[in-house]
Amino acid sequence: MSSLALAVRDSSTMLRRNLLHARRYPSLTLNLLLTPIILLLLFVYIFGNTMSAGIGGGGRSAYIAYIVPGLLLMTVGSTVVGTAVSVSNDMTEGIIARFRTMAIHRGSVLIGHVIGSVLQSIASVILVGAVAVAIGFRSTHATALDWLAAFGLMALAALALTWIAVGMGMVSPNAEAASNNALPLIVLPLISSAFVPVHAMPGWFQPIAQYQPFTPVIETLRGLLLGTDIGNNGWLAIAWCLALTALGYYWSKAAFNREPK
Repeated sequence: MSSLALAVRDSSTMLRRNLLHARRYPSLTLNLLLTPIILLLLFVYIFGNTMSAGIGGGGRSAYIAYIVPGLLLMTVGSTVVGTAVSVSNDMTEGIIARFRTMAIHRGSVLIGHVIGSVLQSIASVILVGAVAVAIGFRSTHATALDWLAAFGLMALAALALTWIAVGMGMVSPNAEAASNNALPLIVLPLISSAFVPVHAMPGWFQPIAQYQPFTPVIETLRGLLLGTDIGNNGWLAIAWCLALTALGYYWSKAAFNREPK
């Protein structure tokens, strides 16, 4: 059997393993998924009319259209926190050490986690998107090509954040530490352009919100779904996703190949 066929076979086995874990223990995924749904309902129904003033008015209906792209990306960040916890559990419970001694493709352990996490992230985005549509979100400007591009960007962002989460899980001493280490993946969208425009923030804080990875992705999604100007955000979003993917991949690979003490 060729090395490629071996890698595909073993990665498929590890993917099934991770999906079975997610099915048997859905509480972690559900708890993380509740965060963006609660924020969506809170900001739309409690703060919607007031917060819409920051985007030029329009009331609750205008604000729900504004925040949905950011909350979709936040959903991805919330979902991959579970990946960091799952990887940390594998590391601390000894299963990774056992996998190292088995005649399997070494990278399949990580690839199984990554593909499973991306699939879960996409499913979570679809669920949150369905809730958003149910409470009034509409994308009248988006064509089929725009939707396809938005879906592709979400998948790329999910891949990038998943590799970062895998790295965080591998270097964490336990599941609690992994959950805490992955917290920036939830917090960073809160200080991006997800809820209010960058120009509406205090002057000293605007560079923090502008030059972080989540803002270009959110603005690109907003442009694709709502027809706003994307500008350079599209290229910046892709560049950030590719850079984070590479960083997370090499970080995770180095941590996985490091011999246990």
